[in-house]
Amino acid sequence: MSALTYEVADLNSPVCVWLRSKFPDHKEIQAGYRAAAGAARVLPSPEVALQTQGAAIDWWIRFLADPVPTLGLALSGLAEIQELPCFRAGMRLLAGLGGIDRNLTVTAVDPARFADRSDEWWARVCYALALLTEPRRAYSIEGSRLMQLDAGCDVRDLLALANAAEVADLIAMRDLAREKLLPALPGGPVATGPVFDGSVDLNGDADLIAGGMLVDIKASQGGQPRKDGTRAAALSRVELDQLIGYALMDYSDEFRLHTVAIYAARFGHLAAWPLSELLARLAGKLVELAALREEFARVLQVELPRYWASRSGH
Repeated sequence: MSALTYEVADLNSPVCVWLRSKFPDHKEIQAGYRAAAGAARVLPSPEVALQTQGAAIDWWIRFLADPVPTLGLALSGLAEIQELPCFRAGMRLLAGLGGIDRNLTVTAVDPARFADRSDEWWARVCYALALLTEPRRAYSIEGSRLMQLDAGCDVRDLLALANAAEVADLIAMRDLAREKLLPALPGGPVATGPVFDGSVDLNGDADLIAGGMLVDIKASQGGQPRKDGTRAAALSRVELDQLIGYALMDYSDEFRLHTVAIYAARFGHLAAWPLSELLARLAGKLVELAALREEFARVLQVELPRYWASRSGH
């Protein structure tokens, strides 16, 4: 099964076609986001692996926002690489964090147990969890640092895969999230890495839902550098479609979403929109959320399988 992140980027996919035809008026939203975010406050050095770093700050924010996060995503990634030397070290890491029991069942982690650990330890743990999650999401991990680990490696070796620049960068983004994101989250139930009704039709797990606000965390450094070296925030059509897709995949309204948001981790900017208002602005007219979810479900359940079949030649 494909994933929402891939389908919204495929211009021929019925998911992408439907979203862009249904919600054509995106430029005003993008311009407003860019203006409000200001300049990036945490820029990475060239030694930072940006994609893994983005997943790592996602993990750290989950530990900060959710009193009982789970490590199911990392476990599912490990399931894809059982033959690699890093598998044993990864399982030991999850067990040491309290994320799996003796029966290899996913259990909730208690972040408070590790309150005395250093910032560097947290950064390295989150980076390792990001690496372990990648096999679930990537077509190939040939270039992953996990491939550097040899037989006999242990948790210490796994935690050493993050370099010093990445550790410092993660700590800086964590500090910014504590200042700008966490105080802005509404009260109420928290779900990290939530999946939706529609996730059985198309792989899709969001970053964070707090009190009915869905937050997608982005660690992009923004657009091209300006003359003074600063960068402006960028909100691509693909990122916007991904946010809408998550909200529409909640077919049964299980999460009672009333707001969707993007948190720009390097800018310390939380852009939040009432869900119905955002959909209406993007559509250029009033819309009915339940009807949109039903229509999107038909796209995922009928049109998308036909598209996959046509691509495979079946």
